[in-house]
Amino acid sequence: MIIDCHGHYTTAPKALDEWRARQVAAINNPSAAPKRSELKISDDEIRETLEKNQLRLMRERGSDLTIFSPRASFMAHHIGDFQVSSTWAAICNELCYRVSQLYPDNFVPAAMLPQSTGVDTASCIPELERCVNEYGNVALNLNPDPSGGHWNSPPLTDRYWYPIYEKMVEYDIPAMIHVSTSCNACFHTTGAHYINADTTAIMQLIEGDLFRDFPSLRFVIPHGGGAAPYHWGRYRGLALGMKKPLLSEHLLKNVYFDTCVYHQAGIDLLTRVIPVDNILFASEMVGAVRGIDPESGFEFDDTKRYIETAAINPEQRDKIYEGNARRVYPRLDALLKKKGK
Repeated sequence: MIIDCHGHYTTAPKALDEWRARQVAAINNPSAAPKRSELKISDDEIRETLEKNQLRLMRERGSDLTIFSPRASFMAHHIGDFQVSSTWAAICNELCYRVSQLYPDNFVPAAMLPQSTGVDTASCIPELERCVNEYGNVALNLNPDPSGGHWNSPPLTDRYWYPIYEKMVEYDIPAMIHVSTSCNACFHTTGAHYINADTTAIMQLIEGDLFRDFPSLRFVIPHGGGAAPYHWGRYRGLALGMKKPLLSEHLLKNVYFDTCVYHQAGIDLLTRVIPVDNILFASEMVGAVRGIDPESGFEFDDTKRYIETAAINPEQRDKIYEGNARRVYPRLDALLKKKGK
């Protein structure tokens, strides 16, 4: 089967946007904030948004299952305080759970955390526990920059993040390192901030020794790892200069890269530079880059086409499509085995 490890509910019903707009408008007047119960979204509305979009594309392109999380750019952890973020995360996570219940063979949920700038990360644990224990989430998204482009949180190797890591190890779930909307005018959200964050995460992990404390911790770096694969020699050299072990030991036992790279040359580079065992199929379809590539005649985010054309053998292709995801997401593997898959 083909497992897409990177999907977001970017097509959620309009009522979700409208509720969020009311919540944001009431930040300085909490008494005017909408109640969770005021958000009304029917199962049929959910079906309509998926059947016309993600499900249609999955069927057309030949992927089987998507790890599905709330829309990344809408996490917006810089907006409001922890209570605002907590309520918003709970609503978005419940919606993705409903998707997984309506289409259990096509979608498995991953959690959005109620992060907030300067707040103890232990505050995220109750929502994460609920998502895993009640909703069957197999992963989470971790925002390394809740400020939205100002980078005032400690690096990922700092003990500030340890409460989340401890729970990840307990539940044996990975985190995708994924930022949200940029509120810094210097950084376009999907063209700069996302790629900056992916690259920054790699460098932070190289500089630190996080996996000495958490040897079983697993991170997925989205968007092909940002600029890191293209500059892999730079990072190998920097690591050696810092007296770190080789990246094959220091990083690649715990860090994985997805295939949200929207041209053939980019995927070709990724599969040449990064070991196949560290690459997971993903598309982030109906996401940042939509439309037809005039050079190929196909949609930019149809990443399966690039994997099919890449200079890898069938065994390597199977690892990218399925085998690696089952290994990195053991709760997903257990779920599939329970279904006889």
